[in-house]
Amino acid sequence: MREAGGSALVYGISSGAALALEAASRLPAIRKLALYEAPFIVDDSHSPLPPDYLSRLKELIASNRRSEAVKFFMKRVGVPGFFLLLMLLMPVWSKLKSIAHTLVYDITLVQENEQGKPLPAQRWASVTVPTLVADGGKSPTWMRNGMRALAAVLPNAKYRTLEGQTHMLKPQAVAPVLIEFFKH
Repeated sequence: MREAGGSALVYGISSGAALALEAASRLPAIRKLALYEAPFIVDDSHSPLPPDYLSRLKELIASNRRSEAVKFFMKRVGVPGFFLLLMLLMPVWSKLKSIAHTLVYDITLVQENEQGKPLPAQRWASVTVPTLVADGGKSPTWMRNGMRALAAVLPNAKYRTLEGQTHMLKPQAVAPVLIEFFKH
């Protein structure tokens, strides 16, 4: 941030939203924060992350079973079996396998907030910058509940739903929202 002029406007999606939130809790140079669908499970609308999930994922990666690791993750996030079978046949699958090791980072980052429990009220009290917390109108209930809960615990957050959007957010839907938020 120093190299880029001393401050930053930060936007994160999914586990990137959780990462951006953690960065904002530690880096005062972040002036504004926009978060889209951090995968926080805050109630019983989705099953909590199993206690052995991270260790099983690490084991798959350590034993170079990258394809199995990606499948393991995709099933957890709700990709239907039919789509998973199709993905195996597409060129994107080799790309997903090549970055399979990063799934461990994602789960490490979010596991504490995927337990089906309310977010700790003071956890991000230091994140006082203006924050946009958003979700998609077609996203699963558990994800929308997580984002509403996050907006409620952040001191300076505004909650917004992007109608018609899912976790696979379309750039043309989010770009105007981000421009407006970061501009003011």
